[in-house]
Order: sequence, then structure tokens, then C-alpha cells
Amino acid sequence: MNTEMEIDVFLKSFADQFDETDATEITAATEFHELEEWDSLIALAVLNMTEKKFGKKITFDEMKKCVTVEDLFNVIVAK
Repeated sequence: MNTEMEIDVFLKSFADQFDETDATEITAATEFHELEEWDSLIALAVLNMTEKKFGKKITFDEMKKCVTVEDLFNVIVAK
């Protein structure tokens, strides 16, 4: 899971966790903690999506250390 196409799949899956944030606002460079809608429930949804859709389990602390969506993608790819 590390080609350009795969990051696009991850971006779509990540964006799908948000109800009010337009998917076009979310790119690899998006600092996701800064999104207005970002909260602990969405963080849990992203953790769950990562495990169910991509078969990769990461911790909340690993997610917390990430700044951008691409950082998060790279942590997942490294698992």
C-alpha cells in the first residue's frame, strides 16, 4: 500500500469518515488535526477504518504524532 493510486484510495476512505467536511478539502498535505470537524469520535472512526479496510492496526498515540494525512498513510504503510 504505497503507490500513488493507493494513497488516493486512503484519502477517499479517510474523507468518508467526515460528515460535514467536503472531501475536496482533504489532501495528502492536509493537517487533519486542524480540520474543524476533527474530534475524538472521528479519530476512532479512522482507526477502525484503517483496521477493517486496510488490515492495519495503529494506536491513537501513533495517529496523534502524525501531522498530515500523508504522515498517517506512511505510518499505516510501515505496519
